[in-house]
Amino acid sequence: MSNIKLFESKRIRTVWNNTDQKWYFVIADVVQVLTDTANPTDYIKKMRKRDELLSQGWGQFVTPLAVDTPGGKQKLNCANAQGLLRIIQSIPSPKAEPFKLWLAQVGPDRLDEIENPELATQRTRELYKLKGYPDDWIEKRMRSIAIREELTDEWNTRGVKEQIEYAILTAEISKATFGLTPAEYKKVKGLKSQNLRDHMNDLELIFSMLGEASTTAIVKTKNPKGFIDNKIVAKQGGSVAGRARRDLETKTGRKVVSSENYLPESKKNKQLNKGKSKM
Repeated sequence: MSNIKLFESKRIRTVWNNTDQKWYFVIADVVQVLTDTANPTDYIKKMRKRDELLSQGWGQFVTPLAVDTPGGKQKLNCANAQGLLRIIQSIPSPKAEPFKLWLAQVGPDRLDEIENPELATQRTRELYKLKGYPDDWIEKRMRSIAIREELTDEWNTRGVKEQIEYAILTAEISKATFGLTPAEYKKVKGLKSQNLRDHMNDLELIFSMLGEASTTAIVKTKNPKGFIDNKIVAKQGGSVAGRARRDLETKTGRKVVSSENYLPESKKNKQLNKGKSKM
């Protein structure tokens, strides 16, 4: 399971390892957060050159794991908390000590969430609140997450493999709903690695939910098996939302797909950029 953690409002991609019940962190993200380098890969190479012992033991605490990226899941070098503490020793940074305290809390948080799943939902709400999202938007976003999880659970029980197949099915729903794949949609909003749904306005979230909820309903009714059959159903579910979107656009004279996003306008504030609707 991949996830995003925030340290001082900066993203660190993480992967939960069910085998040893530990979080693994993308090393490049940690290096970028601690050093503010524009090229963490180059920084890591130089760090290993100047720290011979670190380089010699690199393979003992660094593990390539599949992590969500804009291009789908890719194997990136990750380390658990113990491995990160060793790496941090080679990074001169005033952020090192606060990061160690943050790191110590991440593991217990995850274990608490396993015991009480509601805590995970609560923490997600808190993160969105800290990032400046309004309460009514947060409610819709949380509902969209729940609808998405229900759909992926249905896919999983029907033989759909994670990673690339999930991405393809999601693209089918999006194309039928909005006339755009997620990659195309991101370009409209000026996004790169950011989560598309975190930058949708109310109507966009609502139609996104309708497309996935409709797909789930059809899946439960038709019981498709495997990737090919589910791809057909994904298009059908997205088409339900697509027809509703076009009907609304006809009646309002405005496009639902918008260039609006929640990209930061400054380092301190994250506000909705009022872009023009895509006509």
